[in-house]
Amino acid sequence: MRRQGPHLLILNYHRASAGSILQHMRYLQRHYRILHLDEALEELYHVSQGNKKSLLRTPLVLTFDDGYHDNYTHAFKAAVELQVPITIFLIPGYLDSGDFFWWGEGKRLVAQTTVEEILFEGHIYHLRTVEAQQQLSALIDMRLRTASSVAGRDQFLSQIRQALAISEQDYCRSDLKDDNIPLTWCEVLKMQQSGLVCFGAHTMHHPVLSYLSDPSEVHYEVARSREILEARLGNTIRTFAYPIGRTEHIGEEALKAVREAMYTWAVTTTKGIATPQSDPYRLERVLVDVRRHWLLIAAETSGIWSLLAPLWKPFINEGADI
Repeated sequence: MRRQGPHLLILNYHRASAGSILQHMRYLQRHYRILHLDEALEELYHVSQGNKKSLLRTPLVLTFDDGYHDNYTHAFKAAVELQVPITIFLIPGYLDSGDFFWWGEGKRLVAQTTVEEILFEGHIYHLRTVEAQQQLSALIDMRLRTASSVAGRDQFLSQIRQALAISEQDYCRSDLKDDNIPLTWCEVLKMQQSGLVCFGAHTMHHPVLSYLSDPSEVHYEVARSREILEARLGNTIRTFAYPIGRTEHIGEEALKAVREAMYTWAVTTTKGIATPQSDPYRLERVLVDVRRHWLLIAAETSGIWSLLAPLWKPFINEGADI
C-alpha cells in the first residue's frame, strides 16, 4: 500500500459496543499511524515528494458517525487507555433533545406496543406473530428514512406511537443499555478536553438529504449543525459527514450546501481510500463493524478483505448501520 503513493485510510464506525473496540484499536495502533481526521487530511492534501512522513506507516483515521452514547462508554475509554485519537460526527439536534435516534425506532416501538393488531396504510398487522412485527417494523423505518422533511418525519413518529398506544411517558423512558441513544453535551465536552477526540458535523437532525423536498432545509441542516457545534465547542468545525452517505442519499443540493457552509472536507460511506486526487467533498471511507473480529479488520484495512469477502460473506453478519 505504501508503494501506491500518498493515501489515507478513513475507517467508518458507528456503534462502539457489542464487540471489542479495544482489540481493534490495539491492532490498528500497532500497524498504522493513527491521526485525527483534520490532521490527516491536511497532511494528505499538502504532501510533497520529500515528505518523510510518506515513508512511515500508512496513516489511518478512526471515525464514528452519529455520536452514540457508547462512543463515550467504549470508544473513548479505549482511546484513553491506548492514547489513540478518534473523530466523532455529531448531530446537535439529538444532543439537545436526548431522543432515541429515528433509525431502529420501528423495531423498538413495535416491541413496546401492547396492541395485538393495527390497521396501517390499508393493511392489518396481527402483532402476535413475529412476521407481522418484522413487516411493520421495516415499514416504519422505511417511512422515516424517506421522509421529505424533518417535521414530517417527527409527525409520522408521533402518529405511529399513538396508533401503537405507546404513551409519552413510556416512549421517553431511557435505558442506558439501549445503544440507540445519543451522547450528551457534557460527555462531548469531556472528550474534547482530553485532546484525544475531535468532532465533525453530521447535520442537525440526520435526515437523508437527497429526500428533502425543500432546498432551504438541506442548507439549514448542513450549515446550522456547524454553527451550533462551533458555538458549543469553541472550535472551528471543518469536516462534515453525509447521513447514510451513499451517492443516492446525498444529492447535488447537499454538495452545494456543504461548499456554501465553508466546510473544508466531507466524507461519504462509499468504499475506498483517500488520495491527494480525491474530491474533498466526496471522500471515501471503509465501513467497519465493532462486532467483527480484529483479524477481519486486519483483512479489511490491508485490502485482503476485498479479495476474500466473496468466500466469507455467507458466514458473516454484516449488520446495518446508519
